[in-house]
Amino acid sequence: MLVIEKEALTTEIEGLVEEYGNTREALLPILQQLQIRHGYISDFAQQEVARMLDIHPVEVYSVISFYSFLSYVPKGRNVIRLCRTICCDMAGKDAVQRAIEREIGIPFGETTKDHRFTLEFTNCMGMCDQGPAMLVNDDVYTKLTPRRAIEILKQYK
Repeated sequence: MLVIEKEALTTEIEGLVEEYGNTREALLPILQQLQIRHGYISDFAQQEVARMLDIHPVEVYSVISFYSFLSYVPKGRNVIRLCRTICCDMAGKDAVQRAIEREIGIPFGETTKDHRFTLEFTNCMGMCDQGPAMLVNDDVYTKLTPRRAIEILKQYK
């Protein structure tokens, strides 16, 4: 990361600390904003947040690694999350998963080389009565079939 980029990121985090405060309670909202703005939370950003909130960097990392909507690695422009609860399994999630993997060309847990797509599982979307369920960025899709999942993904290509 270039010095100019680091300085800009430090200034941005300082602004977030001014907005949300410098207590532990501010950690999650600050991380959420960094995730929204940058698509992930870099090592440098984690260090700066920890320094400004006067907490250990491992605490910042543990929050990022706990919450599935936060990431410490860059993700694709379109993040596809497929619910993997027992309800979605019973409703046909495996067939939908295989169709998505074929359509995108990568297995779940990976990002395409062109950074257009990341495939992830999520543990629950609160759509148990409408499974299988999928989230593409902020858009929720339910009652999926393999064909419907592919039709949906074509909108994002």
